[in-house]
Amino acid sequence: MRQRYLEVTFRKGKPLAAYLYLPRQTGVKSARTIEAAAGVLVDYAPSGEPIGLEITAPAHITIDQINTVLGTLGLAAMLPEEFAPLHAA
Repeated sequence: MRQRYLEVTFRKGKPLAAYLYLPRQTGVKSARTIEAAAGVLVDYAPSGEPIGLEITAPAHITIDQINTVLGTLGLAAMLPEEFAPLHAA
């Protein structure tokens, strides 16, 4: 996967969970997970590179919180249009 994308799971019209997939090689699986912020977990590949963000409280997270985590990982900030699927319902 070359580009990141946000996947959101809804239940009864409300966001239940979300996952921000980060660029990675096909087939790479998470080797460890670390809490980066309240409601945000970072999945790491066996090589140590971040491969995704688990957003466990999507109704309560902001783009600024996600961008803070991305910044600590040395990754580019999300644009508002990338974050929009979280508020689609």
